[in-house]
Amino acid sequence: MSLVIGNKTRTGNIDWITFSLYLSLILIGWILIYAVGYNEKEPTSITDLSTYAGRQMMWVGVSLFIMFSVYVIDWKFWRTFSYTIYGVSIVLLILVLFVGSTIKGATAWFSIGGFSFQPAEIAKFGTSLALSNYMSAKSFRLAGSKNFFNILLLMGIPIGLILWQPDAGSALVFLSFFILLYREGLSTVYYIIGGFLAAVFIGALLFDTLPIIMSLILLCTLGLILTKEKKTYWLIAWSMLVILNIVAGIEDLYLLATIVDIVLFIAVALLVSQRGEARLVMILTPALIVGSSLAFMANFAFNNFLAPHQQDRINVWLHPDKCDPRGSLYNLLQSKMAIGSGGFAGKGFLEGNLTKLNYVPEQSTDFIFCTIGEEHGFIGVTIIVGLFVALLIRIIIIAERQRLHFVRNYAYCIAGIIFVHFFINIGMTMGLLPIIGIPLPFVSRGGSSIIGFTLMLAVLLKLDITRHGGQ
Repeated sequence: MSLVIGNKTRTGNIDWITFSLYLSLILIGWILIYAVGYNEKEPTSITDLSTYAGRQMMWVGVSLFIMFSVYVIDWKFWRTFSYTIYGVSIVLLILVLFVGSTIKGATAWFSIGGFSFQPAEIAKFGTSLALSNYMSAKSFRLAGSKNFFNILLLMGIPIGLILWQPDAGSALVFLSFFILLYREGLSTVYYIIGGFLAAVFIGALLFDTLPIIMSLILLCTLGLILTKEKKTYWLIAWSMLVILNIVAGIEDLYLLATIVDIVLFIAVALLVSQRGEARLVMILTPALIVGSSLAFMANFAFNNFLAPHQQDRINVWLHPDKCDPRGSLYNLLQSKMAIGSGGFAGKGFLEGNLTKLNYVPEQSTDFIFCTIGEEHGFIGVTIIVGLFVALLIRIIIIAERQRLHFVRNYAYCIAGIIFVHFFINIGMTMGLLPIIGIPLPFVSRGGSSIIGFTLMLAVLLKLDITRHGGQ
């Protein structure tokens, strides 16, 4: 392959391993989409433009054209116009709120001539470029509060606009940029705090508020006790308190147990403070207050502010026993049934009964993984997962061999976006994560998705030539 770039010729600079993985995924996706729409009574060609597979073939062709076009553009273009592309994506996110089409309850699409386009895909790309450029400046220091605020602002603007649509799934993807921040040295304390708050939030949706608060008090009390030199008697008292809490749960005496928990925590906190270790008390006390407040607010918001269909989405994930098997739980039940029915080797190509009879809604988009499980079984699932893992590893290798911080930052942005899509899509089809409508990269049907991911990966492959001194 020989392409003219500027006044120089570059031969073979493209990372063929990454390109091959990309090509494998889009071709597998195209075949799976054909399998989803296949009707043995009225069989059609895989290239028939009136079918999902035919239209996907068109998008695959457009994507390959984009891949080629990006490769012949000077790589400096993407850094020079990174903020411009980001700004255009923000304008599109604003416009879609006023002139966009509402699909599945979200005003997130531009519909033109029978085709739909989702600006959130461009926003992921634009934000990746803008963050990469901002964080590659020589004067940039992540430890600076101003820099960290600006990063949160770059991420927060598209997140806020997408949540306004509302499209929580697409907004969640933007949190993948914290993978880049971790690589660039963001303190693990932020991730511990984030994990703690996420655990409390999910726990509050799983259980009542008081049991969560009781658990937080017990954990914080144990943390204080473990700092004491003579802690045997305190550990015995704490263990007895745990037993009391268990009995309180059985007898529905949560309030009384919570009061006792608070008294013990205050007593231990005072003793620890007198020994000159007030710093730990100053850390755990706010954590306890914030965690308890979050538990209360999460439970209150779920019961008083969320619409019934929004509550159903969460209940399908955390409380499936409360959902109607023929209603909100139907999609997940059919999805798990399709995946499980494939067994080790699957039923065979075009032999999936649940796939052919369209038992799983949105099977060519959000639930395309079900087709893999049913028709190709554990072997097919392993191959798909292996391809994605190999692609992510390859992107990280590309990132770590770069001379320019901008390219390395961008590579980690793309790795994060693909990972979050891959992880959440597979997780939600198996009931491990909430169903939030995120496609499987390169595999799911849809022009916006495949073009968006192709553009992101194509720019990465182009930027990768800079390690050879490319122009």
